[in-house]
Amino acid sequence: MGSGSIRRAGGALFRGVLSASRAKAGTFTDVPTTFRASTAPTDPTASTASAASAAPGSAGRAARNGFPLRTAAALAASGLLASPLLAGTAHADPKAPAPPAKMSQIGGDRLGTPGVQVAPKPGAPKLPGPNTLTARSWIVSDAESGKVLAAKNPHWRLAPASTLKMLFADTVLPKFPKHQKHTVKPADLAGMGAGSSLVGIKENLSYSVHDLWLGVFLRSGNDAVHTLSAMNGGTKATVTQMQQHAKELNAHDTHVVTPDGYDAPGQVSSAYDLSLFARSGLQNPDFREYCSTATAQFPGEKGKDGKRATFGIQNTNRLLSGDYDMKPYPGIAGVKNGSTTNAGSTFTGFAQRGDRKLLVTVMNPEKKEHNEAYREAAQLFDWGFAAAGKVEPVGRLVGPRSEDDGMGAVEAKGKGKGSHESTQAALNGTGSADGAWTALGITSGVLAVLAVVAFAVHRRRPLGELLRSRGPRK
Repeated sequence: MGSGSIRRAGGALFRGVLSASRAKAGTFTDVPTTFRASTAPTDPTASTASAASAAPGSAGRAARNGFPLRTAAALAASGLLASPLLAGTAHADPKAPAPPAKMSQIGGDRLGTPGVQVAPKPGAPKLPGPNTLTARSWIVSDAESGKVLAAKNPHWRLAPASTLKMLFADTVLPKFPKHQKHTVKPADLAGMGAGSSLVGIKENLSYSVHDLWLGVFLRSGNDAVHTLSAMNGGTKATVTQMQQHAKELNAHDTHVVTPDGYDAPGQVSSAYDLSLFARSGLQNPDFREYCSTATAQFPGEKGKDGKRATFGIQNTNRLLSGDYDMKPYPGIAGVKNGSTTNAGSTFTGFAQRGDRKLLVTVMNPEKKEHNEAYREAAQLFDWGFAAAGKVEPVGRLVGPRSEDDGMGAVEAKGKGKGSHESTQAALNGTGSADGAWTALGITSGVLAVLAVVAFAVHRRRPLGELLRSRGPRK
């Protein structure tokens, strides 16, 4: 298989079946997950949390000291879910850092209320209880309409880890044609944090933009992120552009310090914002291709004959690629996972069953078991698909500032119509039968258009609107 080639699952991907057979053991490069030994608090917003929970006692002291999270206890899940008045009133372990008492209300006032928010109709499936869903923050939303089906502390500002790479991709990906080549300079790889996850980029070798994005999405390669940032004018310029794009997307919980999501003081996002980044990115067919790719070949070093070798890489998203203790999730098609000391495990996923398309984001499960973030995300996907038409939305994912003010305690319906229509057009476009995104495919010619109009136009006009106006691929 040639450099950068992809083993795609076609339409079968949405049934959770990879068409390519699993490679033999040892084929794929084993790249360590980003990890940083740190004396900083586990929760970068611990001081905010403690101020919000300033009542005398051990809870405030625990929040100030950044103790690891413990599951909310004792309150019966049925009672919690049955009444909006009870949402968020579970008695947390006194050692647990508490969410702020008041958070952003972008997308709806309930999304700014601590605790679980859900509004079931008669016959609605019950959410898994707090012993099963242990994440500090999570959200389940409809990818097309943006309606939030259920959430827990979705605006809690937490360390995002490599899920922040979704914002990096949505910001930078439209700027460079995928076949453009770049020879890596030593300065391109400077400044990466100790223990960074790597895809294996080597100095003084040439890589295509396509190769680099495979390294970003499949192996969460900070070396690929830094190389693309260097092409984009440097890390500082890229961080500035990412922050500007977050603001354009109404992602006001996010503060960007590093382009790769590596732990840094003050770097935060939220489950809500990460869902916004995924929803925006998924409107780009190249973003969809990369985040849904399970395995690929990546360029290696030159041999004595001068020819470039390749080696296999596998996506670290275990709901997509599977693991020894986990099968790929049926219908999964992306998008990004992460793990650092401060963030714990984070994950944003997209999956489809029939005509229903869901986004799920999970941040920092209390359980530290193997693949726990994926297990909790799978539970939320299962619930979300079963809850179709059986719950009232508790909020919505707002659109970009260009089409949605995104502010205030807005309801899940009424506002943001343009955002819904443009996103639905992007996600419902038709594509060729051999593409990894058959159910969601959009004209491949859009990439060429975006390459011409470049970054400025991409930001001035919603990408979904651009895709809708050009129609399906012929």
